[in-house]
Amino acid sequence: MENSTPTKKKKSLFESPLLSSKVKSANVKIFPEGGLGFFIGPTLALLANSILGQYFNMYMTNVLNITAWASTFFTWLPVISVIFVVAGNIVVGRLMDKSRTKAGKARPLLLVSVPLSILALLILFIISPFATDTLNTSSQMIALVCIAIGYNLWFAIAYPFYYTSHAALVSLSTRNSKGRSLLATISNATSLAAMGLCSMILPFFLGLLFVYQTDPALVPAGSVPTLENGVIKFFTDPTGAVVYDQVASYNHWKIFVIALMIITAVGALIEYYFTRERITEESFNTPLAATEKKKSVPVGKQAKVCFKDKFWWIMIAFFFLYQLGGMMKNTSQLYFCQAMFDENGVYSTAIGGGFSGTLAIVGAIPTAIGMVIAWPLSNKIGKGKAILFGAILSVAGGAIGFIDPSNFYLVVTSFVIKALGSTPAMYLSLALLADMLDHQEAMHGFRTDGFTMTIYGAIMAGMTGIATGILNAVLSGLNYSATNVSSETIRAAMPWIFIGGETICYGVIAFIFIFMGVEKFSKFDHAAIVKDQRAKALADGIEYIDPAVKLKMEEAEADAQADEARKEELRKRCAKANLDFEAEEAKYQAAQAEKQKAADAKKVAADAKKAAAEAEKQAKYDALSAEDKAKIEAQKEAKAKKEAEREAVALKAFNKMRVDRSLPTLDESDFEQSPNEAPTPQAPETVQTDEPTVEQDGKTDESTPADSDNE
Repeated sequence: MENSTPTKKKKSLFESPLLSSKVKSANVKIFPEGGLGFFIGPTLALLANSILGQYFNMYMTNVLNITAWASTFFTWLPVISVIFVVAGNIVVGRLMDKSRTKAGKARPLLLVSVPLSILALLILFIISPFATDTLNTSSQMIALVCIAIGYNLWFAIAYPFYYTSHAALVSLSTRNSKGRSLLATISNATSLAAMGLCSMILPFFLGLLFVYQTDPALVPAGSVPTLENGVIKFFTDPTGAVVYDQVASYNHWKIFVIALMIITAVGALIEYYFTRERITEESFNTPLAATEKKKSVPVGKQAKVCFKDKFWWIMIAFFFLYQLGGMMKNTSQLYFCQAMFDENGVYSTAIGGGFSGTLAIVGAIPTAIGMVIAWPLSNKIGKGKAILFGAILSVAGGAIGFIDPSNFYLVVTSFVIKALGSTPAMYLSLALLADMLDHQEAMHGFRTDGFTMTIYGAIMAGMTGIATGILNAVLSGLNYSATNVSSETIRAAMPWIFIGGETICYGVIAFIFIFMGVEKFSKFDHAAIVKDQRAKALADGIEYIDPAVKLKMEEAEADAQADEARKEELRKRCAKANLDFEAEEAKYQAAQAEKQKAADAKKVAADAKKAAAEAEKQAKYDALSAEDKAKIEAQKEAKAKKEAEREAVALKAFNKMRVDRSLPTLDESDFEQSPNEAPTPQAPETVQTDEPTVEQDGKTDESTPADSDNE
């Protein structure tokens, strides 16, 4: 007789208590998911990369004195490593895209990153022997091999395993837009927190990592001691540079990195345990979803369209210049401050770090202001023009810095103006890229997000190495060393790297953005995309629903599902705590009603304020003479006529491009909004930082491309 007992399905490793997510809620909550999984964990995990990016170069020059015995290696290591860094990011992205486990597609990679990160740091700082120009070549060779292996293990393997999965978690955590917006906001704050700790706090404690030499027997001839309470605090050489105790600094870095390894591991583990991929989990609940694959456009076909598109080239050139200029500034900031600013004629990393930290703190102010003004400005003059004028402002700020680079107050002024000018580029560039991609879809019927974002990702990942290579070549050429940090030649060169590099890049950006005109087609692009989608739906015998309406329907459904999940959780909690579900639900609904009442009151007050302002404005207009009213109306009429003429010219050019591609042209009926349609959103839900979120299927939150015929 056959045994009819069903075979028990083997549980996944990730369903075990040891590896399962500690987030059990069906909906996103500020704590523990938001607070631990998206803020505390990532802040700790991102800290090591920020520190390596900003201070590892200084470790090699001021602790190992590498420019004195391996300048060629020092120059070419970051440049050659760019190949491996770009390849690593692409490979890890594809690996994540193809993975599928009960823990998700991204979260398991967080676990993989932990041993890789620890191993990379071990090789770079612990296993790598102390080496300087005074030691034998065998120690030097072992140190160089360790640095090369550890550097690429970190930047090309360990960090991509962490950051690729980290960046994808917002989009994989929930479909609910409110929950996703909450997590995106927290995630943006995480990046700022990690950078802030590294660039605003750590610089004031660099004296603990770059230790002064206090032994008279170990300093160069002619060095002068500085005393504090009768005890030698440090020695300065004849050029005024502080003499470092390289062995002590090396050992201090070892201790610091051991702590950093623990922080990195703890941060990644916190993020793993207190996040949850609800979107990926759906594929296990709906088997059909796991087998369905979206048909993609071949990369070669996407590339062919992009290479013929002038707007695409402008955007790629922009990202190249923006990232290169920014990285040249970031990598050289501490070297610049160390060479240019002193205390009583003394130059050191610790002193320069104090000035660098102050610069970073002050520079954060215009960046925060820019977050507020960037979108209102773009709504008035357009994203392209906002970036253009911002670039011009940055060039002006850079010019101010060159008046006297040794004057800290003048440099701060220059830094602030440049930072303010860069904010449109920082916050609007991805949205402008989306406009360009929309235009391309309207012209070709498909999107090139995959190819475009691959190139974009390669630029973002590779520019740090290129910028570091440029800086290192300059340092080596000027004979920079631990005992030569502020010679006249170094003081002459550093302003060109720190101020000049970014200024020149923004000058080129301003020039190429004169030709950026993709936004004038945005209205027509959206109408053409809807027209083409409607035609395809009709041809396939499918009812057409406008994407905006469909999105609202899906959001309403997601809200309803979220509310059902909340009720189910409440039922379980009430059963466990012996509480009355109906009473607890009534309390919740009462609290929600109070919130809604407060929101309604706030809206009524805002509407009343707006109505009062409109009434005041109308009263002022009514008080004008008939002649003044006629002038105002004439100006409005002229402005409207000019706008209509400009739009007509753009539509004519747009339709010509459509005809050239055998696509139907647009007419007035295509701009009449049907009952089930909603206007296209003009701005993204979340503000982007200098490192934009890219989903691993090659799509941004807003996307689509352009063409060489575009005028």
